Amino acid sequence: MNLSNLIGKKLEKITPHQATIKRLLAAAQRNIVDSKVTAVSAENRFDSGYKAIMQIANAALQANGYRTLTSKPGHHYTMIQVLPETIGIDSETVIMLDAMRKQRNIADYFGDIIPESAVKECINQAEKLLKNFKNWLASNQPELLRID
Repeated sequence: MNLSNLIGKKLEKITPHQATIKRLLAAAQRNIVDSKVTAVSAENRFDSGYKAIMQIANAALQANGYRTLTSKPGHHYTMIQVLPETIGIDSETVIMLDAMRKQRNIADYFGDIIPESAVKECINQAEKLLKNFKNWLASNQPELLRID
């Protein structure tokens, strides 16, 4: 998959902005912390972990100069599927993240219960993705991490 082939269909070209990347990273980190608060339901903790994954995937896409067309359906799917191109994530991780997307949809639209094991895996995947993205930024776009 080539990101430029998705322009106009799923993506639009943008200029990466350091402030946006930093805000998305900070939001993802807050959501990871929130996902560990055991005083709330497993569904809310899973939602926080999943939201962190989406914020990181969005930041990765934007760091590469693209943004999803949110007016078109499937923008969460797109952000996950392009992770191999944006930051070099392996296909096994993409499959796992997409399974979480599907589980979140089932919980949101059909009221299914989220098991504790899924919450733990979601948190684990969010933390790994955050680490991978920060490493990718440090190697490929260090100016986006620069402290002003």
